[in-house]
Amino acid sequence: MMERVSQTRAAAAARKEAAGRQNPKSAASFGSLLNQKMSEAKQSSQGINFSKHAMNRVEERGIQLTPELMEKLTDSVEKAQERGATNILAFDARQAFIINVPYARVVTTMTQDEMKANIFTNIDGAVIL
Repeated sequence: MMERVSQTRAAAAARKEAAGRQNPKSAASFGSLLNQKMSEAKQSSQGINFSKHAMNRVEERGIQLTPELMEKLTDSVEKAQERGATNILAFDARQAFIINVPYARVVTTMTQDEMKANIFTNIDGAVIL
């Protein structure tokens, strides 16, 4: 009987030791995953990105994506985030951009001529560039 109790205690100690060895490995992989996700979030908050559709429209319509324009778009997203907007129209006299604010992603673009014939729906804010 004593032998059986000793074996049970030894087996429990071995399981506990094995679990202790797995936790640092799990914690390390969780930590690295957390750092990776935080880094990705930081990168996406540093600028604005374009959907494939929006990039096609930029090319088709000959819209120039200058550093100044990109900075204005990024600023408009930051302002919209402060106000709690989710989808905005950012525009000036020559062009307009529909932007999904939580993802800082331009969904589509249009030129001045196209703005005259369009109704903008599903937006909850507008920012003048």
